[in-house]
Parts: sequence; C-alpha cells; structure tokens
Amino acid sequence: MKAALLTGIRQMEIRDVPEPSIKEDTDVLLRVATVGVCGSDVHYYLTGRIGEMAVQYPFVVGHECAGVVAKVGPAVKRVKPGDRVAVEPAISCRQCDQCLAGRPNTCRNLKFISCPGQAEGALVEYIVLPERNCYKIQNHTTFEQAAIAEPLSIGIYSVCRSPAVAGAAIGILGVGPIGLSVLLAAQAENAERIYVTDKIDTRLQAARGAGACWTGNPDSIDIVSEILNAEPPGLDVVFECCGRQEALNQAFELLKPGGQLVMVGIPEQLRVSFDIDRFRRDELSIRFIRRQNNCVQPALDLIGTGKVSVDFMLTHRFGLEQAKEAFEMVAAYRDGVIKAQIFMQI
Repeated sequence: MKAALLTGIRQMEIRDVPEPSIKEDTDVLLRVATVGVCGSDVHYYLTGRIGEMAVQYPFVVGHECAGVVAKVGPAVKRVKPGDRVAVEPAISCRQCDQCLAGRPNTCRNLKFISCPGQAEGALVEYIVLPERNCYKIQNHTTFEQAAIAEPLSIGIYSVCRSPAVAGAAIGILGVGPIGLSVLLAAQAENAERIYVTDKIDTRLQAARGAGACWTGNPDSIDIVSEILNAEPPGLDVVFECCGRQEALNQAFELLKPGGQLVMVGIPEQLRVSFDIDRFRRDELSIRFIRRQNNCVQPALDLIGTGKVSVDFMLTHRFGLEQAKEAFEMVAAYRDGVIKAQIFMQI
C-alpha cells in the first residue's frame, strides 16, 4: 500500500509499505478516505519533534482521519465492513489509574497515532485501530466533516472544562482550526459575546463569518485596549489557542478578576512565564487542555444535527502524491489555508 513518510526535516516521500493486518480480536482494518493536516503534524515536519517526542525516520504522521471499515476482528460488535467511520486517534489502555478515573486522555500508557514512540499515523491507505476508536458517522456526514470532528472535539472539551462560558464574554487568541473549533463549541454552549484575535486576516474573516462579535489583528491594533473598551470589566474566560508568549501576556490583561485562562495551544518552547503578581492579586485561574476526553461522539452529533457547520474550515484539498505540498502550504500559512486535507483513492 502507499504511505506518505517523513524522511527528514521538511522531507517527505511516498513509498510502498506493507499493509497492516488484524492482530487482536477487537481490531478494525480501516481504509483511509481523508486525513487532515494538523499543526502538530507540521511541527514534526518542520523540526522533527514536539518537546520530548522526537521522530525516528522514516515515520508516518496524520491523525485527523476518516474512512471505511474494510475488515473486523471476530469480537468486533460496534462496526462492520462497509461502515463509514471517524477516528479517535488516542488509544488508551483502559487499565491504569487515569483511565479508571475517567481520564483516558492522560492515560499512563497512551498510544496516539502519529506520535513518535507510540503509533504511526494515518497518511496510509490502510490502518488498524481498536474497535473503540472507530465511530460510525451518519449517512449525510461527509468524510471531510468526520475528519474535522477530531479538532472540533478538542474545542468541545476546552469549552466543557470552563463552566463559565454560557452567557459570558470570552476571548479566543488564535483562530486556526483549533481556535475556530473553540468558537463553534462556545456558540453551541451559548457564549454571549466572543472576541477573537489572530495575525492572519483571512482567519479573522472566517471567525466573523462563524459568529465572532469582534475580531482584531495584534500586529495592527492594540487588541487589549480595543477589547477592554468594549468590555470594561474584562473577559470571563480567555482561550489561548496559538501557544505564544505574547498571547498569554494579553490573556492576563484581558481577564477580569476571578477570570479563567484556558491554555489550548501548544507552545514551541518548553517554558512560558506569567505575571505572578497579577495572577495572584486578581485570583485568576488557569486550566490546561490535554487533547480531549470522550468528545468525539458529541462533535459528530453537533455536525450531524447541523447545530454547527464545519465546512468553511476545509479550504484546501490534496491527493496523497501532493502531501508534501500540503504540508508546505500549512507550514507557511499560504493562500488563506485554514484546514488542508489529503484525500486517498476510495
């Protein structure tokens, strides 16, 4: 079968690799239909690592995927050959203290597809996953939408982790696919006013179209003073979705006393800093997000019922042979790209 493999820094090749086979009774062989290019995939493409996770070449990335069930193990009950499914890329052990406490996203033995040292990714024609990681999609849900359910699930989880969103004034700093997913999830939870910032104007335009009440580019305006002019008490919650130190600084200035910072973005550096005096004096709280926890089905439900529309996020489509071109586009933020997907023959 064909696969797109990272072979070095900014190097990617299409190669023939062995087709995987079912080994466990609860395994599912999935024929991949489409794979979204995520920011974490791009980190591995550009630098070969995220924190301690370093790529050993060659390596397959990609985890936002959907496809068709090709074959199932003898104990599989939830799906059957021919079913169209979305994928939860985090494979938890279901046995450690974290899993038993209802926290599979912090599983001690977690294997995340496309994460070095854990499991290879989905930029392949076929992939084997446990049955529990495959979610049937409705007939009218497209493969494209099903793949976007993965970042949307992170947005839903981020909003769920902040109970103050309903009726609140919130900020979202950085509106790539994850920030836009937070925006959609916050709207679904009845956030009253949503203020959005980004350094890419086309993404601000997309956020306005998706329901943001205000957007601003920190490279051209003082976003803190502008937002506080509109919201003198400050914001109830700020979601930091770009992983930038300057955005963290802005978040603390924007929050009202007793407000909450939700850190969703992944910083490139290992350490960030806070103004501890402001943090303590205003009794601010901070919440970190580790991917998502049991939010894939809610994401698919929101998409399937039409309560949220994710179609505007998919701006570019590529074939497998164009995978490197897709990664270069996303890495450079070219041509107004929000979400690029790589499509397999199916």
